[in-house]
Amino acid sequence: MALGRRGGRDEEMWVATTRLPKSPGHPFYERLNRVLGEAEFDRFVEERCEPYYASGQGRPSIPPGVYFRMMMVGYFEGIDSQRGIAWRCSDSLALREFLGLGLTERVADHSSLTVIRKRLALSVHEEAFAFVLKVLREKGILRGKTVGIDATTLEANAAMKTIVRRDTGESWAKYIRRLAEEEGVEDPSDEDARRMDRRRDSKKVSNEDWESKSDPEARITKMKNGTTRLAYKAEHVIDLESEVILAATIHPGTRSDGETFFESVSRSQEMMVRAGIVPETEEVVADKGYSKAEALAECAEWGLRTYVPERKERQKRRWVRKPAEWKRAFHANRRRVRRSKGRRLQRLRSERNERSFAHVCGTGRQRRTYLRGRENVEKRYLITAAARNLGLLMRHLFGIGSPRSLQGLSRAVIGVAFALLYAIWRSLEAITDRLASFTTPERHFVSANHQLSITPKTMPSSTGC
Repeated sequence: MALGRRGGRDEEMWVATTRLPKSPGHPFYERLNRVLGEAEFDRFVEERCEPYYASGQGRPSIPPGVYFRMMMVGYFEGIDSQRGIAWRCSDSLALREFLGLGLTERVADHSSLTVIRKRLALSVHEEAFAFVLKVLREKGILRGKTVGIDATTLEANAAMKTIVRRDTGESWAKYIRRLAEEEGVEDPSDEDARRMDRRRDSKKVSNEDWESKSDPEARITKMKNGTTRLAYKAEHVIDLESEVILAATIHPGTRSDGETFFESVSRSQEMMVRAGIVPETEEVVADKGYSKAEALAECAEWGLRTYVPERKERQKRRWVRKPAEWKRAFHANRRRVRRSKGRRLQRLRSERNERSFAHVCGTGRQRRTYLRGRENVEKRYLITAAARNLGLLMRHLFGIGSPRSLQGLSRAVIGVAFALLYAIWRSLEAITDRLASFTTPERHFVSANHQLSITPKTMPSSTGC
């Protein structure tokens, strides 16, 4: 065989389609496409998206099913940016097959994904999320009797150094330079202004005085790691039995958990109604950050039993000029939390709610968003949460919840096979030793201290003494 050399070849003008490279397909994406096809996902989203396009005018757009699948690829492949999603789908023949693209069709560019996201309303993305909940209910996975709620922070696509004053529009550099001039420094340089800024006492940055020029809806928030960033708050309501995310909402980073408690719970019930499911929620479990008497009373009014630990307070709680319903709901919640069932549900919530954030924000790379505006962030986050729910469905049906679960599968199979062979070999060796103990004559004449073996051939003679 002659040595092949790279380069220097003339490209052919015409290529037969039978000679084009074809992918054998990815087992995970093939099965996921089969599940979505059986549920008629493409027809559903096309009907929901049809009012947002001109009827019979212009060239056909990118199919909505392709758009939603590409957003799901971001979760399954761990890609955070739309540019990265478009590149990955163009590079992989298996993903092209998952998207349903022909040999001559191009993958949607990242700018096209932005145009489609802006064109489709948030309600369309919510309908797609609810459709996945419907499929999970039909497969017998979703229950929804006991739900858990928790929140985390998402870093916004805006830097702290770009914030400006709400009243004057000054940037931070101009603001501290003006403060230096007011302190008596004539024509201060940037270094003089920074030196003066380090010396002054009150350097708090309030959302009432400052805002981001690039993303006005982001809020200055203290993150989980202690740093201060412009951020949003993501809140999950999950079914504690199946770990399915029932609602994923995005709030400004400064909204407290007590303010968004009942709003998120009601959103989860709305999502179940959209999915054609009769809400059966009876219990709501949350951490102590959600301990607010007004929210507990609202849940009690709708027949929901709450399990929310109390915050430690310096003074005894007083119920002056407050409705009696608040007090009754607060004390009923206290009794439930102190029971063994309340402690068990708290352990379950801390495990499974945090796991949902690890999947969406860690695996799905949504801890930092590259979009601006709360609505845009929520659209992307909803589809990522829907992809996570589909991963749970795939794990329930086929035992594998992500395409990367198949990586290293051959090594694992070989390792298990070697472990089984080794265990069988050790068992056979033990059986052989056991049988040998009954057939060897030396084993029948062992001394009491197990140190001297005597056989008939080596027994000393009485005349030789």
